[in-house]
Amino acid sequence: MPKPKRQRDWMGLGACSLLLLLAVPSGLSAAGPADSFDGTRAFEDLKRLVEFGPRPAGSPALAKARGWIEAQLKDAGADVEEDSFTPSTPSGDIPMTNIIAKFPGAQSKVLMVAGHYDTKRFDNFRFVGANDGASSAALLLELARALRGRKHALTYWLVFFDGEEAVRDWTETDSVYGSRHMVQKLSSEGELGRIQAMILVDMIGDSHLVIQREPASTPWLTDMVFSAAHRLGYKKEFLDSKFGVGDDHIPFVNAGVAAVDLIDFDPNDGYWHTAKDTVGHCSPHSLTIVGNVVLATLDDLEKSTHVK
Repeated sequence: MPKPKRQRDWMGLGACSLLLLLAVPSGLSAAGPADSFDGTRAFEDLKRLVEFGPRPAGSPALAKARGWIEAQLKDAGADVEEDSFTPSTPSGDIPMTNIIAKFPGAQSKVLMVAGHYDTKRFDNFRFVGANDGASSAALLLELARALRGRKHALTYWLVFFDGEEAVRDWTETDSVYGSRHMVQKLSSEGELGRIQAMILVDMIGDSHLVIQREPASTPWLTDMVFSAAHRLGYKKEFLDSKFGVGDDHIPFVNAGVAAVDLIDFDPNDGYWHTAKDTVGHCSPHSLTIVGNVVLATLDDLEKSTHVK
């Protein structure tokens, strides 16, 4: 769950939402990275994660989901590491574990793609987080399969953050536990400088996909992502209007790492943080769109002068 910083600019979004139902983008290139992301398979992963039920940090359900995620990553040929830690929260100490899937490249410089795999804890209803939690994890799993066997100059890390959700109410100290921990850990180990760019995906399975520019994100990296999206024919889904959120990219931006948040967040959609955040409101087509854009951006980053 991200925390909104300002209201969206909704002008013109009604027409865009209608077009999303009537049209499928036709701007995909005939060959290349956009062909290798299977949104249908990612959607099956999303459904499987939802079957684990509510998955708040520290829960047995999240531990079971983590085991399944790691098995899928190993099948995809990734080197899988666990980054476990126990932060203090408003509800006491809660054990958490980030998952890191590594794909070594010719260089040790790192391109990171990340998302969270936990769900918000609610005591008064059953929250399975199909979009808010499962969609980002599902995209990362399919991205791992797409990266298998590909030759690339840079090393890729796919990171599944634990503890993105607030244990109680979102504050700077009660939120994004996994990303804050990772930045601190990499900094203390002298490894943070290896990360050349971080792409965060969050809540990207919504059937009516609308992603705006997140103003706290690094401008040049945001431009690169949106340029790739528009090149692939996704102008209706990637809008040039702006909407700010607090999310797992912020600790990296604050530490000087180029980072961008790709998120479709509408707190008034009737689904966010309710029992209605179910598989029925998600779409394999939305996963395909974001997966294609991420793969195209990774290719662009490999050739970018912004990579040191």
